This record gives sequence, structure tokens and C-alpha cells, in this order.
Amino acid sequence: MFVDRVTIYVRGGDGGNGCLSFRREKYAPRGGPNGGDGGNGGSVIVRAVAGLTNLAHLSYQRHWKADRGDHGQGSDCTGRNAPDLVIQVPPGTIVRDRDRGHVLRDLKAEGDSVDVARGGRGGRGNAHFKTSTNRAPRQVENGHPGEERWVNLELKVIADVGLVGLPNAGKSTLLSRISRAHPEIADYPFTTKYPNLGIVHAGPDQTFVVADIPGLIEGAHEGHGLGHEFLRHVERTRLLVHLVDAVPSDGSDPLANYRTIRNELEHYSAALAARPELVVLTKMDLTGAFEARKRMEQLLGRLPLAISAVTGEGVPALLHAIIDRLEHLPDPAESAPEVPLSTPQEEHVESR
Repeated sequence: MFVDRVTIYVRGGDGGNGCLSFRREKYAPRGGPNGGDGGNGGSVIVRAVAGLTNLAHLSYQRHWKADRGDHGQGSDCTGRNAPDLVIQVPPGTIVRDRDRGHVLRDLKAEGDSVDVARGGRGGRGNAHFKTSTNRAPRQVENGHPGEERWVNLELKVIADVGLVGLPNAGKSTLLSRISRAHPEIADYPFTTKYPNLGIVHAGPDQTFVVADIPGLIEGAHEGHGLGHEFLRHVERTRLLVHLVDAVPSDGSDPLANYRTIRNELEHYSAALAARPELVVLTKMDLTGAFEARKRMEQLLGRLPLAISAVTGEGVPALLHAIIDRLEHLPDPAESAPEVPLSTPQEEHVESR
């Protein structure tokens, strides 16, 4: 199961209560107050870790609450601080306050983390309240409650290359050809129902990540087909590889199919539509494919790449073209402005 959006409730642990205690020993009848402080409650932390690909492991548990701190004890013993509760998510997860709508942090890289609910501070014991005029104080503090909130987690897959195109354009077949990914492949539309990632090793020091996005259809921006549900997963990519079926089985025009996808990208995001693109004709082993390539050349003003994922024709040239383009493209995640960690109303939110 692939899950890329989850809403969870988080609550930091309450602080332990301070202790009311006095020293009572045989030879110290006026030993004075010795009540210890309560321990601090645990915080709830969201942290990006490698090895996770989606948020499915969080869809079964909606409430996350850290432990409270232990109460203070006599003999000036401070209560134990509760451990932090760490929620693990994949890199590329955006953490957002559900009710206020602002972004707490964009966890782009492995190890990035943010406190989403800080634990309460422990209360002070009566030893803190002794003075020269109040030698036997009976005042203590209760532990402070932990913070709580509802948090939206949204995953945007981090990949170098995004494969886009109509259903059955050959995206999954190409991904299985150039990587060790095993996406579902069949001869009917919408075989791919969620993004698939594959790591491509094109050389000793030439590795990049490819994301296979479920196929778009005309009217996707109006909710047709799968709509634009998964297009956000290519927002972080540096390069789009637009696959066009050279000989569509439904008899449609490859040029019209290319324009359809371009139109849907523009409806979704002008910035995404302006992303560098490689146009690739697929299924070149079929009759009529070369005529379609010539027509596409007239439209684009350049000769598009052509491959056959079945025979392997043109695949090495495509990989070389991708590597060449990636070497000259900046990382959009690095060039984008840093997402603020908090708003003035949320100054307690911090990264660790």
C-alpha cells in the first residue's frame, strides 16, 4: 500500500509534579525541605530516515503521545525525564500544522527533524521555595502539560528524473529496464496506481533516481482518471522525461498526445511545466514508429530520442542524455527558499 498523506494527533508528555518533603532524621530535627523537582515530559519529534518510501506505517496509528516525566521525590531526588517519541518518515516529507496551515518544516534530507509537540516542564519541589523567613515551605508546582496539535504529513518523492506520459506510454517498462524496480506492467491503462522509484546505475560514479508517475489523461486537472493526485511527486525532480507512444494502440495521434500532457502540466503548475524536458518516443520496434518520429521532429524543431524498452534499442543513448542534462542542472530543492521552521505564533517549533 502506498500512502503519501497522513493526518496524526501528537501530544508531548506532561511534566512530573514537584515533591513536598522534609528531612526527618534522628539528629536533624530541623533538616528543612528536601522535595525534588518533577522530570520533564518527552517531546514528539518527526525525523526523516532512509529506507522508508511512503507513510503507510503511520496510517494505522493516528494518535501519538510521549510519556510523562516522573514525579519528584524526597531527599532532593529529581524525577526522571521521559524519553522523546520519534516518528520516522521518508525524506521529502512536509510537516504542516493542520489547523493553522503553516509549514513546520520540510524534511528534505535524511536526519532532518522537527519538534512537533514539546513535552511539559517538570514542576518544582518545595526545596525551591525555602527562604530565610519561610523555612518550612509547603508550596510545590504541578508539572506543566505537554503541547498538542494535529499535524498533516505530506510526502513529495525526491528523485532526479520524473517519467511522465499517458497511460501505457511505457513508463513502467522503461523503469524496469534501467533499474531493479519491479513495477506492475500490463497492457491496460492505469496499471501504475502509485509512484514507483528506481535507482539507475549508469556508470561507476553515475547514479540517479527515477520516479515513475501514474499516467495522466486529458482533463486530469478536472479530476478525470487519477487526476493530478501524484504530480506533486515530480515537483522536486530536476528533469522530466516525457514518454510518448509512437504507435498508440487506440489509433490516437502521438503529437496530440504530447500536447495533452503538456497542457495538463501547465494546468497543474507553471513552474513544473517549465522544468527541463527530454521527449522520448517509445515502442520504436512497431511499424510506423519512424514516421511518427519525423512528425515529432517538425513539431519540436529537434529530433526526439527514440527507444524500445522491449528490445533495448536507444536505451543507452537515453541514459547518456539524462546524465548529460543532470550534470548541468541545479537541484531545485537546494535553490528553493528555505521553508521557515515556525511562525511568530509557533516559536516553540525547532529542529534538532
